[in-house]
Amino acid sequence: MYASDDQQQEGMWRELPADDHVEAAATAFRMLSDPTRVRLLWLLCGAEYDVTSLADRIGVARPAVSQHLAKLRLAGLVSLRREGRRAVYRAKGGHVRRLLTETVEAADHHITGAAEHD
Repeated sequence: MYASDDQQQEGMWRELPADDHVEAAATAFRMLSDPTRVRLLWLLCGAEYDVTSLADRIGVARPAVSQHLAKLRLAGLVSLRREGRRAVYRAKGGHVRRLLTETVEAADHHITGAAEHD
């Protein structure tokens, strides 16, 4: 990273984001406050899954998985695609994947005591 990049990023942090952006971000973080939803989103970052496959992978009942997916979808974290009667879910884009990756890596640093870095 160059010095000019550092200066641009510093300037970004001086102004608050718009209220609607803050609310949407807080909603996304609330969705990630549940371990089941973190597990679901982690899997959905790597591939598409239907509800039954997700339930089998994480060992949670299908109705509970459906409820969690509905919340993640409302928060804009996952997308839904229909294949006939089958609903297939996937994480919604690179921002969501990076958000989850950074969150899990920050947790790793906290748990292991690894040094912080940019």
